[in-house]
Amino acid sequence: MTKTKLFSALVLAGSCAFGTQAALAYDAGDFFVRGDIAKSDMDDSHVDDENGFMGSVGYLFHDKLGVALSSSEKFEHDFSTNGVDGDFEQRPINLTLQYYPLGGTDSRVQPYAGAGVNYTKFSSENLANGQSADMDDSWGAVGELGVDLFVTENLAFNGFASYTDVDSDVDINGSSAGSVDLDPVTVGGGLSYRF
Repeated sequence: MTKTKLFSALVLAGSCAFGTQAALAYDAGDFFVRGDIAKSDMDDSHVDDENGFMGSVGYLFHDKLGVALSSSEKFEHDFSTNGVDGDFEQRPINLTLQYYPLGGTDSRVQPYAGAGVNYTKFSSENLANGQSADMDDSWGAVGELGVDLFVTENLAFNGFASYTDVDSDVDINGSSAGSVDLDPVTVGGGLSYRF
């Protein structure tokens, strides 16, 4: 009896999954939110990589095109260069246009590519030797690749990778100390929810 109930439940679940597959595709008018755990890998070898939470909200104005606004908690990075140790915090904010090649189709797998603009806010700059440091905020380009794997009509697993052009002018004790090119590659995974 138990095997019969289990088999019946599996058949019913499978039928529902395949019957609603068309509803799993992204369509014009969909809103979505994403939450991911991400690792930010800096291009500068003197700056440590860091993990943190990233989130985004977006809207599809076409089956295959949408916009997304994403940000993260502050990433705190330690650095060591020319005998000076310190740390700083940075928070990226990205506005991207995203392309969904399988949007409007019956696919549970929804890859996407995005390009747009990044603003990175720097704060809490500290040097271990007691000197004061200041990093200018940065504007640059961002590109991303990602995929949503829908497991229900609204819930999907998400994975992404992005590259951001981040350059900052650095002042130490009020005098210019040059610039730093951070250019992080960020990789993450988490959940997407559409409504």
